[in-house]
Amino acid sequence: MTPKAHPDPLAHIRDLFDLDDDVVYLDGNSLGAPPKNVAERVHDVVTRQWGRRLIRSWSEGWWEAPERVGDRIGRLVGAAPGQVVVADSTSVNLFKALMAAVRGTGRAEIVVDAGTFPTDGYIARSVAELTGLALRPADPDHLDLDGTTAVVLLNHVDYRTGRLLDMAKLTEQVHAVGAQVVWDLCHSAGVLPIELDRLNVDLAVGCTYKFLNGGPGSPAFLYVPTDAQPRFHQPLTGWTGHQAPFAMSPDYTPDPGVSRARAGTPDIISMLALDAALDVWDQVDLRDVRAKGLALTAHFRDLVADLPGIEVITPDDEWRGHQVSLRHPDAATLMRRLVERRVIGDHRPPDVLRFGFAPLYNTFEEAERAATTLKELL
Repeated sequence: MTPKAHPDPLAHIRDLFDLDDDVVYLDGNSLGAPPKNVAERVHDVVTRQWGRRLIRSWSEGWWEAPERVGDRIGRLVGAAPGQVVVADSTSVNLFKALMAAVRGTGRAEIVVDAGTFPTDGYIARSVAELTGLALRPADPDHLDLDGTTAVVLLNHVDYRTGRLLDMAKLTEQVHAVGAQVVWDLCHSAGVLPIELDRLNVDLAVGCTYKFLNGGPGSPAFLYVPTDAQPRFHQPLTGWTGHQAPFAMSPDYTPDPGVSRARAGTPDIISMLALDAALDVWDQVDLRDVRAKGLALTAHFRDLVADLPGIEVITPDDEWRGHQVSLRHPDAATLMRRLVERRVIGDHRPPDVLRFGFAPLYNTFEEAERAATTLKELL
């Protein structure tokens, strides 16, 4: 298999990113690379919007930014306008979603993906402790749900192995027992077409600094479908989620729409940096992103599968995200030496090497260079 066997309709998109040509950056599943237009946009936010317009900028687009940017992300995750809001962190949004999902159900347990990203497990445990519900970790292949299950929290893509779960099948399985499902999209948003509305997903959360390239610490997003918004009673009833935030009423009345999922004042500089980063998606078809991502990961997988001491733990079929995870007993040292040679992936203890492929800017040539470098080190 060679790069020439893979036409690349996204080749021109790489020019939109600020990347060093001598670095192979395969860690977009942890922190995406910056689009070139972000620096100029942030400069404008600081020097003109904040520096010259000052507080007037709140009424000139700042206040509505969480919903406006949310709609831009909604297009990438299969959500109609008015159902995604950008605010806070993934952990905070997950807390909101789980608390809203268990409220008033009268059910006894929260089920969480046993291999979940740690923060999801921590937050789920906090919600269980606060509500008196039991927390039960379960393998997504064997959820064993029944009428006592209130909510199931699942990671769309496993952060360690890169395995992709079947959102349609599992959502239907959860609904069959009358429970709700919360999907964590951190490793799939910006990776493949997602169809939240069509699949009747109850709630979803995700970060924006990975494949959406929003920048370190950029705000996360929360999906609340239109028909669920009237009963979405989140626990963090901050002023920006109020129906009339500037009325300064002593009583809390939630906004009737997705804005009720807001809590505190939005981080405008990070929010508008994310807004600028999302511009690259205006030129992209997610079907092309998915096709290239599968081809890139398959090509890299083929190149490293037979290397000595390497075990590939990422699925070899289409049920994977855009990463390839390898197991090696000296993974930490290997990754350190790869980074020294300007091939940047990451290590997850104790023995996993992760290589995240962002189709907007990664190339087949980079996959080959990374594999060649790894082979030399081994």
